[in-house]
Amino acid sequence: MTTDTSPDAGNDTRNDAEPALTVDELAARAGVTVRTVRFYSTRGLLPPPVIGPRRVGHYGREHLARLALIEELRHQGMTLAAIERYMQQLPAGLSAHDLAIHRAVVASWAPDLVEQVTREELQRRAGRALDDEDVERLAAMGVVRRDGDTWLVDLGLLRLGVGLLDVPLSQEAILASRKVLIEHSRAAAHELSELFRGEVARRDPRDVRSLSAHMEPLVVQALLTTFQRSLKEELREWTPEADRGGPAGP
Repeated sequence: MTTDTSPDAGNDTRNDAEPALTVDELAARAGVTVRTVRFYSTRGLLPPPVIGPRRVGHYGREHLARLALIEELRHQGMTLAAIERYMQQLPAGLSAHDLAIHRAVVASWAPDLVEQVTREELQRRAGRALDDEDVERLAAMGVVRRDGDTWLVDLGLLRLGVGLLDVPLSQEAILASRKVLIEHSRAAAHELSELFRGEVARRDPRDVRSLSAHMEPLVVQALLTTFQRSLKEELREWTPEADRGGPAGP
């Protein structure tokens, strides 16, 4: 996304189905401070905003996805220099969707982490206001659990759960989807574990240690990529051609 000083720049952002966020709104959605956003921008980690009417900068989904990825890398303990190298190695022109895939791979490296927070801290971590219904939906998805006057939050699932709050699906459909994903991912993990176990039994102990160190992140990335492509193929079966840029019909 590049800086555009034309009068219609704000409209262009909306036509691309991207939210026209101010820097304050972007920071709030990402759960960081405005100062942090500006710092990342000066380091070249975020592209410049689209400049709209009254010289107001507008940020979109790519900025939000980049911020999420940067923050995930930071939570993994990476230094600023390491984060800069990581971001510089990403292919140019990645969409918000592609950046989310990268973040999912990075997040998979982290151990399960449950943290006890207040309602106010939960909202800050979520990057948005949460009403009682939102919190109930997060609890139903297994993202949070009440513990007296505080909440136990699964930090690995929080951003995913918050994103699902805006998805136009019923709570029942989301929970059913969660069940499908858990059942099939466990089955895939079991079969892959059995496959690798048989392979390990025939190898040198040094190879076993190397396989253990590399297996999880590589398998997760492979599963994400395979699932992403499979889902695209499935969606093509029931998405109208007009929505895919094809002929609208006879």
